[in-house]
Amino acid sequence: MISLFVVLVLVVPVLLVLYLISFFTYWKRRGICQETPLPLVGNFSGIGRSKHFRDINHRLYNYFKSQGVAIGGVYIFMKRAAMILDLDLIKQILVKDFANFPDRGMFNNPEADPLSAHLVTLEGEEWRSMRHKLTPAFTSAKMKYMFPTVVQVGQRFAEVMAANLGESGVVELKDLCARFTTDVIGNGVFGIESNCLQNPQEVFRKMGKSVFTDKRHNAAVEQFIVTNPRIARKLNFKLFKDDLTKYFLDMVRQTMDYRLKNNIKRKDFMDLLMELKAENEELAKAGKGIDLSHGLTLEQITAQVFSFLIAGFETSSSTMSFCLYELARHPDIQDKLREEILQTLRDNEEEGMTYESIHNMAYLEQVISETLRLYATLSYFARVSLNEYPIPNSSHVIERDTMVIIPIDAIHRDPEYFPNPNDFNPDNFEPSACSKRHPCAFLPFGDGPRNCIGLRFGKMQTKIGLVSLLRRFRFECCPLTETPIQVDNSSFFLSSKNGIFLKVIDLKN
Repeated sequence: MISLFVVLVLVVPVLLVLYLISFFTYWKRRGICQETPLPLVGNFSGIGRSKHFRDINHRLYNYFKSQGVAIGGVYIFMKRAAMILDLDLIKQILVKDFANFPDRGMFNNPEADPLSAHLVTLEGEEWRSMRHKLTPAFTSAKMKYMFPTVVQVGQRFAEVMAANLGESGVVELKDLCARFTTDVIGNGVFGIESNCLQNPQEVFRKMGKSVFTDKRHNAAVEQFIVTNPRIARKLNFKLFKDDLTKYFLDMVRQTMDYRLKNNIKRKDFMDLLMELKAENEELAKAGKGIDLSHGLTLEQITAQVFSFLIAGFETSSSTMSFCLYELARHPDIQDKLREEILQTLRDNEEEGMTYESIHNMAYLEQVISETLRLYATLSYFARVSLNEYPIPNSSHVIERDTMVIIPIDAIHRDPEYFPNPNDFNPDNFEPSACSKRHPCAFLPFGDGPRNCIGLRFGKMQTKIGLVSLLRRFRFECCPLTETPIQVDNSSFFLSSKNGIFLKVIDLKN
């Protein structure tokens, strides 16, 4: 027994070391460039503490770029991934060869954690069926129908801004923009009369915010779930707290019951999902996974509206607050944009703000695009190879079930595609400049069949929010304005850690 114990003590560590050496030399053995990883953490040392995802992606991208390679090998803790730098190859993966890269490899656990099973995380046929059913909710016609509702929230946005100026005129923009987008989503998606702008402590706002601030697990466990979704699902892990799940399930149930009882039709996102609702919930739940032949269950409907909340309010509000920050730092750009807004509104004085007039503000589109370039909400997109994939014009092969990473934020700041890439310059998106640039040099919403389904809605609410403010207020830097903005390293999305403080001047006074 003693000799067996001694053997185990000696052999097990050796085997573990040999396994780690084999694992962390995987890309090197395959002839693919890799940055030397650290045991267990791979290339992601410091993530969530001293570094944000974009910091690590920039470092890896610049390293591989300096080596002149189209693809680099990455280790996300104990997960291997291929970082793609070549824009033609990115286009190939996202569009032409999408059939081999249909999934994101994200965690979902429909049975134990129903809010996790939404369009962003679903895979295979379940994703295809859901995407097909939800696409009609995001057409231009649907956006036009929802436009007046968003404009009304935008008017309240400006009123609340004016009421919050005080003597100093200094306002924290990040939270105020988030309350605006939360009200937009509450009214336009959930179909409830949320009033987060006037009441920051409203339950709907607090529960939506808690998704990011009151997490079920610590950073280490959450990182394990995100990077090992299949193992986490087998171990029956959950991402969201039970009280959060109960709150949104109850809200959606009550909203649907109220509309059915009172025969209310709003032609919004909730109405579309109600049309997809299963007549027999037990029958719909009897099968495995999502079976749209029987309709959607309450849990599946709730997951879709919940994804709109987490994807919509954080991303659009961050884009708005970062945009206002850059406009405050560049008053000439702010003045040019305000003049376009006021002139367009004067030209449409009888009709007021319309879907078409907002769409025709070309410089506004350029300003938002430049904001999305400098402040990409997500640092990278991920796809998983369904089958073995020979890389075109190369001897290399991406093995089945291997994750590929597209480092969009690093690409957006590559001087090869954008001169002076760290400067805020909306001229980067003049039509002549765009026509000369590879289409995959700018990917804020992805590309191909799995691009962001809500991009029209996201851009619409962002534009309305900015127009509602810029037509009335001027934004300037103040002593509380951080330069540069300190990023919240613990956030998966790009977000300011300490808020964005600007001096706001009411042009009506």
